[in-house]
Amino acid sequence: MSVKAVWCLPLLLILFLITCGCTGVQSQPAKPEYQVSEDGILSMKVPPGDVSNTTLETDGNVTVEELTFTNFGGNVSAILIAPEHPKEGAVWAPGAGVPASGHISHLLEYGREGYAVLVVDVRGNGGNTSGYPLNIERDYGKFSAGEWPQIYLIVADMMDAERYLHERYGQIPIWMIGESNGGRYAAVAAAIDNQSAGYVGISTSGFERQGDQYEGSARSFLLSIDPDVMGSRIAPRPSIIFHAPKDPIIPFDSGEKLVKVLGDSAQFFTFNGTHGFNDEVDTALRDQFQRYLNQ
Repeated sequence: MSVKAVWCLPLLLILFLITCGCTGVQSQPAKPEYQVSEDGILSMKVPPGDVSNTTLETDGNVTVEELTFTNFGGNVSAILIAPEHPKEGAVWAPGAGVPASGHISHLLEYGREGYAVLVVDVRGNGGNTSGYPLNIERDYGKFSAGEWPQIYLIVADMMDAERYLHERYGQIPIWMIGESNGGRYAAVAAAIDNQSAGYVGISTSGFERQGDQYEGSARSFLLSIDPDVMGSRIAPRPSIIFHAPKDPIIPFDSGEKLVKVLGDSAQFFTFNGTHGFNDEVDTALRDQFQRYLNQ
């Protein structure tokens, strides 16, 4: 073969590939996937979904919108309370049985002070997003079949919501917040999503590594949804935990154990109440957000 023929062959091949549209540099649509290590460390890739919005009300410079995220896991409803140009933001996961709309009244003050809060209508909480109440056994069945457990979908919903806030408002700090069971979802989401500014847990805890009582895939799955396992991956980003000593649902000392897992970058606040947010928590949390901005 002549030297000329040797050089012509790659050129002809390149032209052929270009003609066929097969140059190998075309981007492929991202596929949702998750991975869990033997020790229960969860990671996931969440492709962006479409978002539609409807304005529900306006309060001064604060707008309340209902959002619908359409992603690989189905439609997810959310409520966004925000000023036009927020200085900081948060994705909020309510506790069990609480729909997103139940948070509008107290979050209006966050909007008035310059914060955008997107409350995800958690799957199975009885709101506008379909799903079933927390059922770890059912979710493990999905995990064993290679499907997406609902708990993983909720974490993915929070990550998608965080990305939406950044796309809409730019690179402002976005926190992952949750109360009770929602605090567990938020902890896992913050651990995976390193674009989040940090984590806030209200009246919540981990599962104290109960997955270690099992073996194989059951152990890996149970550890992957445990903030006492995943929480260590949030640092050095800050974490803020609120817990009432008189909490009748999640013991106070379980909240203290979670703070130890979160490490030196975590702060622990007690408040007068029982279970879930109240005015005292809201005021203290907004103060902490402002201190973060002033650092």
